[in-house]
Amino acid sequence: MKRVIFKYLIIVSLAFFPVPYVVGQATLHTHSAKAKKYYNEARNFYFMMDYKSAAEAIEKAVKADSLFLEAQLLKAELNSDMKERGKAIEAYRAVLAADSSFYPNAMYNLGRLEFLTGKYEKALKHLTSFLAYPNNDTRVIKKAKKDIINCRFAIEGMKHPVDFHPVNLGPSINSSYDEYWPSLTADGQTLVFTVLLPGGKYRMGKFEQVKYQEDFYISHRSDSGWLPRKALGAPINSGLNEGAQTLSADGSIMYFTACNRPDGMGRCDIYRSYNGSSGWTTPEDLGPFIDSKHWEAQPSLSADGKVLYFVSNRPGGYGKMDIWYSRFLKGRWQPPVNMGDKINTEGNEMSPFIHNDNQTLYFSSDGHPGFGGFDLFITRRQPDSSWSAPKNLGYPINFYGDEIGLIVNAQGNTAYFSSNREKGKGKDIYSFELYPAARPHFVTYMKGRVYDKVTNRPLKARIILINLEDNQTVMDITSGRNGKFLVCIPTNRNYALNVSKDGYLFYSDHFPLKGVHEIDHPYIKDVPLKPIRVGQQTVLRNIFFEFDSYQLKPESIAELEQLRSFLLKNPNLRVEIGGHTDSKGTDQYNQNLSTQRARVVYQYLVDHGIDKSRLTYKGYGETQPVQSNQTDAGRAANRRTEIKVTGIK
Repeated sequence: MKRVIFKYLIIVSLAFFPVPYVVGQATLHTHSAKAKKYYNEARNFYFMMDYKSAAEAIEKAVKADSLFLEAQLLKAELNSDMKERGKAIEAYRAVLAADSSFYPNAMYNLGRLEFLTGKYEKALKHLTSFLAYPNNDTRVIKKAKKDIINCRFAIEGMKHPVDFHPVNLGPSINSSYDEYWPSLTADGQTLVFTVLLPGGKYRMGKFEQVKYQEDFYISHRSDSGWLPRKALGAPINSGLNEGAQTLSADGSIMYFTACNRPDGMGRCDIYRSYNGSSGWTTPEDLGPFIDSKHWEAQPSLSADGKVLYFVSNRPGGYGKMDIWYSRFLKGRWQPPVNMGDKINTEGNEMSPFIHNDNQTLYFSSDGHPGFGGFDLFITRRQPDSSWSAPKNLGYPINFYGDEIGLIVNAQGNTAYFSSNREKGKGKDIYSFELYPAARPHFVTYMKGRVYDKVTNRPLKARIILINLEDNQTVMDITSGRNGKFLVCIPTNRNYALNVSKDGYLFYSDHFPLKGVHEIDHPYIKDVPLKPIRVGQQTVLRNIFFEFDSYQLKPESIAELEQLRSFLLKNPNLRVEIGGHTDSKGTDQYNQNLSTQRARVVYQYLVDHGIDKSRLTYKGYGETQPVQSNQTDAGRAANRRTEIKVTGIK
């Protein structure tokens, strides 16, 4: 089945072709025996899905009698199915010119086809004329009114084009086959995409059609560009269809759509595979609650791996295909939640893509006002966690064709999508610079390895990124068994990073990015964790005090809570809280200030449930610098709070 995963969502049904005229009726509008003969041949070929033979026969029929209305209608429907919309428009115009009352819906179908080919002014004229006809078909009237809104939207939108210069990714990625559904790791170094490949043929009597199959291909970026693509191979690629995938931020997990598999719960399900030292694992169906007997497809995973967006036609939605999401809690995916009628419409909402900032969602829709078919939209998460009204990305990103499957790199400045805009090339993957108003928050990332400081052994550890302004967790991930991790860091905020593992002192770091909107280079950093032993100590880099004071700033709460949680998980530990200053000021002043700051942290812990018999505090003043006091950076590093293990029961 050609484009099993993609095809369902790009079908544009006119839905109003007069079936009795196709299957034949007692009196046909022609006296030409030759025209009737070719018409009946075309009709038989049409129902056998031999569109090529049907097209040849129907052309002979209308050539024999151009006023043969039933033949012209069959020509229109046939060419609509074949996406030969120019010929379909020609046929509907012939019907209307001969007898505009013969089949009133021909006026609607003509306007609809003109809309789908970007002839918005003509479409508006014919759709408006259709509404002037006496017509009791409320379903068609409703569709015509919607198309009129879209025509007016498109006419106005074309007056205000956005900056758009797509660049074909070239022969390393694209081929003579169709390439689509790109997905990208957060570091921009790995691209996975779907390729439609021929694989055998269907036969039905004399009728023969090429059988197509979807498989995954992968490419890695080098200094000179994308390297030649390679098939992802078994066990992910199979003799069935796989496509519409999403990668975790670090590329270690892939969620994808697969159809008609023996272990599936419905026609198309969402599967998961892990990428380890031995390659990709055997894909597993996500099962309930994600998958059902209905259609689930096109997953998109949040950067922290905690929310999965996907599309489904399951009950409880607002239209044909809706966008849903599920949260990963307590080791399992929770029952999906519909994104609501602000996002979903009576039509189809498709290809959700949640950016690495976890705040910006792109998707396709044929239900919101647009330029024809599926258009690309953007919506942003609001402070109250709701989503903004979707905004069309504009012309010429959107035009009368179908635009599905847009992704944006972590930096937010480059988008990737698939299109058949170049004649004769089929669908290729393109990139383009995304205009500023449609960009997400800029995201950098920290990439590295967690390891045991004593043995250098890689560690699987929990890594949490906290927004210090509201103490909310932004990212919560786990490093792999090899200790490697990649955590996305949206800019323009201040963050606390906490890395922890049972049996080790936790590690904290600070990312002061408030007011910073772009960063040239990501953070590459290995994280050593110290085993819990007497004498081991760690720096609390996110404990902050007012200037020249021992009053805690509100941003310190996140780190204090991490410390409290650590002590609650390790009730056998006794620790000392140490305060340190830089060399500015007198020795006595610095000694007093460091002592008071250590005491404040001690008191917070006592006030929040930690037995004071497990705690001591001490001020060291300026006596234990870790860097030179001759620079601002050095002095900032010396102003710190530490904990040291003083006993283990």
